[in-house]
Order: sequence, then C-alpha cells, then structure tokens
Amino acid sequence: MTPPENGTIIGDDGLARPPWASVDPLLREYYDHEWGMPVRDEQGLYERISLEGFQAGLSWATILRKREAFRSAFLDFRPDSVATFTEADVERLMQDPGIVRNRLKIRAAVTNAKATIALRSEGGLVDFVWSFQPESTPEPRTFADVATQSVESVALSKALRKKGFAFVGPTTMYALMEAIGMIDTHLVDSHRRGSSGVWL
Repeated sequence: MTPPENGTIIGDDGLARPPWASVDPLLREYYDHEWGMPVRDEQGLYERISLEGFQAGLSWATILRKREAFRSAFLDFRPDSVATFTEADVERLMQDPGIVRNRLKIRAAVTNAKATIALRSEGGLVDFVWSFQPESTPEPRTFADVATQSVESVALSKALRKKGFAFVGPTTMYALMEAIGMIDTHLVDSHRRGSSGVWL
C-alpha cells in the first residue's frame, strides 16, 4: 500500500485517496464526505476557523477525534453564544479533558466569535472569507505538490487579523481554504477531485 512518490493509494474499495486519508477510518470518512466541500454558512465557517486554529501544531486526526467534545464545549460553535464567554469560561474550558486545553487558542475562539458578529454589518463572515477565492485552483499530482500557503491565504490572514481575528495565520488559512472548497487540492487522480462543484 505504499504510494508512488506520495501519490494516491488505492483503497480496499477500489477508490484512490491521498496517503493521509488512506489508513485512519476517521480521516477516510472525513475525506470522503466532508473535506473540500463548500461551507457557506456562518456557524459552519466559524467552527472550521476555530478548529483549524486549535489544530495548529497538532494533527488533524487529534482534532477530529475531539470534535464532538469541542462542539459541546463551544455550544455547537454558535458565535452569539461563544461571544458571551468570560474569563471564568476560559478557566472552565482549561479543565475540560475532551478538548485541546490551550489558553491562547480558547481565548482566540471567543475573540473570533465576537469578530464574526462584528462582520455581520459588512456582509458577514462567509462573503468576507469567500471573497479571497483565487481565480484558479492547484492541480497537485502528489502530496509534495500541495502548497502550505498562497498569495490568497496570506491576504486572507492579514484581512481577518485587521478585523480582530486571532490564530488565523497564512498556513492555517490555506488549510481552511482547502477544507471548505475554496481551492481544490485533492490529488488529480483522487476519487474526490472536483467533488465540490466549485471548480469544474
């Protein structure tokens, strides 16, 4: 099951996936049904930004395994609810073993909830983030061809920071763009290539 030069791996179901989505059943399920599909609702996008922030420095598998605990801790990532969290809530969450207990990241989630609400007067988080969609998408053949940031992810990072968001660095924003279908970095011969409908 070794991929040629980090290309796709053919699974036991006959479908081609990148190495990262080929072994762990949780990652495979996420890849097959969620990753790279358009997210165009505020709550969903705020959740993704939050989880990508928590993922910084960790594996995505770790975040996926804790996702339901995160949803419980952050009230299903409803911005209006999380924006009311106080320092006491931060302390409470620091004692929650189900999530990533990083004080800066927890505070960032609260900060970003407030920033999300503030953006509503300018058209909202969804339109703001999607306005950074590039004119073309990468066409990677191997995992080594996939970038970790782009001109657009750098611009999105700077723009979000100006709007008061935290933990939204260029690499984190590139991962977000991949995850929500703004770019299609499925390997060219993956069975999921083009599945978002954004890039035809």
